[in-house]
Amino acid sequence: MGTTGLSIGQVAERTGLSVHALRFYEREGILANPVRRDSGGRRVYGEDDVEWVTLCVVLRASGMPLPAIRQYTDMVRRGDGNEEERLALLRQHRERVTAQIGQLTRCLDLIGYKVGVYEDILDRGAGGHECVAPPAPENGRPV
Repeated sequence: MGTTGLSIGQVAERTGLSVHALRFYEREGILANPVRRDSGGRRVYGEDDVEWVTLCVVLRASGMPLPAIRQYTDMVRRGDGNEEERLALLRQHRERVTAQIGQLTRCLDLIGYKVGVYEDILDRGAGGHECVAPPAPENGRPV
């Protein structure tokens, strides 16, 4: 890539992370490659770094803990030969995210139900303080 690259501010803008968060990710060992420095000591990033940081942002936003991201990063740094471990880690995270989506869907259903109750009350012109219980969830578990 030569001497050209992206500044920390440019990477922050492109990934949605703050400059502070990028420095934190670097200190925590979450970046796949060591951050290069220019002759003035300023950080210089490449497109691969932006792609990696973007992946980390998605993993964090989906609830993956930093230690798990660090573990994944370490596996990637070690190179070929640990793809089964990487796959297992990502599958496990996917299961957690799928469960979260299910829980959020149940929450959204309840909220939608309550919105409907209040819309009905207001449509009827009743100003009462009705509290109507929602139907029981299908699986019997509370939301």
